[in-house]
Amino acid sequence: MDAIELLLTRQSDPKLSFPGPNQAQLENIKKAALKVPDHGGLAPWQFFIVEEAGRERLGEIYYQSAIAEQQDEKTISRAKELTQRAPMIIIAVAKYQAHPKVPRIEQVQSAGCAVFAMQQAAFAQGLAGIWRTGYFAQSAAVKKALGLAEQDEIVGYLYLGTAVVDCTKPARHKADDFFSVL
Repeated sequence: MDAIELLLTRQSDPKLSFPGPNQAQLENIKKAALKVPDHGGLAPWQFFIVEEAGRERLGEIYYQSAIAEQQDEKTISRAKELTQRAPMIIIAVAKYQAHPKVPRIEQVQSAGCAVFAMQQAAFAQGLAGIWRTGYFAQSAAVKKALGLAEQDEIVGYLYLGTAVVDCTKPARHKADDFFSVL
């Protein structure tokens, strides 16, 4: 798959199953994450690879966090199920570092670019994925359970695996609606 085809055909696939990335595919995914724009060379990222028994551990973190933060019954009851939606999840974190020339937003954007690059690398290798956030990306209890600092930001959970159904999506937007000449 060439680069233009990748950029113009990539999509999010919410229904994923086994197999997930093999070791060679995962190495490419990791390398793609580290090639993103990184003002100041700060490398303001941290990634957690969650698979096998780690999915149950993450589900328990979600569950305990939802209880501790007094979430609604639906959030609590779904907590453990969420981590079973794909064979692999990569948690992407922006590790903010105070810097006179690199503001917080650039560091968070760099981590976001890493998520996109990882999803692109997966898609280019015949895998599927979806980038999710939601309550558990904002939960202080989840951040604490992962050993993150208060200023760190979970920018996303990248679910990776094999698409369950072929759901090629049509183009949703027209470029002319979003681009203008100044």
